[in-house]
Amino acid sequence: MGISGVFKRGQREDKFISLLIEQSEVTVEGLRLLENWVTAPKVESEAVEQMRAKEFEADEIRRIIIDELHNTFITPLDREDIFELSLYIDDVLDYAYTTIEEMQLLDIEANEYMTQMVKLNREAAEEIAYAIKRLSNNPRVAGDHARRTKGLENEVDTLYRVAIADLFKKAKDFKPLMVMLRRREVYRHVSNMADRANDAADVIGKVVMKLT
Repeated sequence: MGISGVFKRGQREDKFISLLIEQSEVTVEGLRLLENWVTAPKVESEAVEQMRAKEFEADEIRRIIIDELHNTFITPLDREDIFELSLYIDDVLDYAYTTIEEMQLLDIEANEYMTQMVKLNREAAEEIAYAIKRLSNNPRVAGDHARRTKGLENEVDTLYRVAIADLFKKAKDFKPLMVMLRRREVYRHVSNMADRANDAADVIGKVVMKLT
């Protein structure tokens, strides 16, 4: 049976699309939380707890997806694509959690670079969610959203390099250097977040090619 045939017949295997949509929406909620907290004066323990709860929620959805893959013979997308897409979406939220956790542990406040990178990551997560919602009926539209995600990753990558360069320019003695190293560690998590969104977009692009 062709992939599109599964969609057209509306078989129960469409549960995978529903689960991926649910996982991507929880990820968007997590990124919105992160965006709200990095614009606050200081990261509180409440922020870490909220993000941990959101990560646990998304992890549970991923566990269900994997379990259903074991239990289902015919799937609407290739099994490997479902697994990888879920994995990369999960990684996006994992990095959101480690970002907020390390900001608290390392006592790092957000600056303009960080807030902008987080904003771009939130937009990328939204594009991934839109793409998955369009896979069944409008795969080419899903491809458009995937390409937008990749464009946002490029913006984060550029901003990351600018932010790192700015850190080194400001480190004139030992004390600022220690702050710089802590901040760079947080920047790295935000950059990795964008990389995983880009990986998810690549999987969606591959799926769109198969569907069309």
